[in-house]
Amino acid sequence: MRHKYIVFSISLLSSIFCFAQKQKTERLDSLFSSLSEQNQFNGSVLIAEKGEIIYKGGKGYSNVITNEKNNSETIFELASCSKQFIGVGIALLHRENKINFTDDITLYIPESSNFKGVKIYDLLRHTSGIPEFLGDFRKNWKNNKIATNEDVIKYYSNTKDTLQFSPNSQHQYSNTNYVFLATIIERVSKQDIGKYLAKNIFNPLKMNRTFVYNRRLNPKKVKNYAYGYSWAKNSFDKIIEDDKGKENTASYYMDGVVGSAKINSTVEDMYKWMNALKNNTLLTKEEFNEVIKISETNNNKKNLYGFGFEVRNNNDKISYGHTGSWDNYITFTHYNSKNDRTIIVLNNFKNGVYPYDTILEILDNKQRSNEFVKKINLSQDDIKKFTGDYIDLKNPSEKHLITYLDNHLVYNTNKLDWDMRFFPTSVNTFQAIRQGGTDGVITFIKQDDGTMKMEMTQYGQNIGNGIRK
Repeated sequence: MRHKYIVFSISLLSSIFCFAQKQKTERLDSLFSSLSEQNQFNGSVLIAEKGEIIYKGGKGYSNVITNEKNNSETIFELASCSKQFIGVGIALLHRENKINFTDDITLYIPESSNFKGVKIYDLLRHTSGIPEFLGDFRKNWKNNKIATNEDVIKYYSNTKDTLQFSPNSQHQYSNTNYVFLATIIERVSKQDIGKYLAKNIFNPLKMNRTFVYNRRLNPKKVKNYAYGYSWAKNSFDKIIEDDKGKENTASYYMDGVVGSAKINSTVEDMYKWMNALKNNTLLTKEEFNEVIKISETNNNKKNLYGFGFEVRNNNDKISYGHTGSWDNYITFTHYNSKNDRTIIVLNNFKNGVYPYDTILEILDNKQRSNEFVKKINLSQDDIKKFTGDYIDLKNPSEKHLITYLDNHLVYNTNKLDWDMRFFPTSVNTFQAIRQGGTDGVITFIKQDDGTMKMEMTQYGQNIGNGIRK
């Protein structure tokens, strides 16, 4: 009898566990379905806990022209989540004794003599003081051809820009650091960065749908590829930055610059990558500890950035990952050793979000908070009644312009075109659809004198008021 009781108990526990996991899966799917319907998510997701995939799938379209839908094998530009591969690539060169982390970068990029004193460590940890190429370089680029790493290096060599601060005196994120690191990998290995990473990382880990891709500089046909979209002005039509009339050409003309971005992958391949890191499949434990080490600057301030990873350490429990935003892609990768959780969210939409806190609430079996408020249905007339020009209460020369667009309100001012879209969450409140999920709310209040007041808040703090007479 005791044996039968034990078997029954194990079976019951297994059933309860499976039911709990199913509930999590259903809640996660409901979350991403709601976000997709509200134009806050368009992409693919993979979430795992204790070695088990809890949820994976895609929402929205990878290609709006062909109506192809996102799925777990859809390929996305990783944006700044690319940096972790460059960081590990440097660690692999160090393993082969081809570089030292303390080497001056002028050993490998001698033409950048004005940056003498910067160490490879400084590039990896963003403590170099080297300027951001998406600032001055991009501003001065003539847009008559697509820029490459060599163009970035040549620019800084010729202009003799000085460092913004002494190496390792502070942490300041700069994409240029990883452009230089990618070039160091190429020069030391005598291989194209894509070939080096494929040989040493992607192929060994069977990441068969991961590669460096400059789709304007070297276009090719890629199956199940997600194009990065934004909205056309005054429309909900989705466009890419290559489309005629699109004003922002930065992604197009910076397409040949690699290291800071330009690695493409899927949520399934990224899961293989995250597993390889935590299981020390690719790097030894000692090597990986170096990669995610929390260092200190010269003034003893902690630098929570490793080799292409944002890092946190809480009671010996490490979490690491990265976020990315480039070319209308919004990306997020995260691993937490405390709960053995992996979260990978890849958007191919500029206004897409990665709802980290809400995901944790679901995994921890907690009630949903209001991180992402659900859209309600209001009639066109009930939405349009809030449109008009609202005179700013502090600066009467400034007007808040509220217009109607396809069951949404659109916010601009008479001085700036914000093109911010808001959807209704109650009869008089509207939630912003903004890149990265920034919490913006407009509330409309009917005044005793018949005027309409609008209040705009961000994270609960009032940032603007206006009156419509």
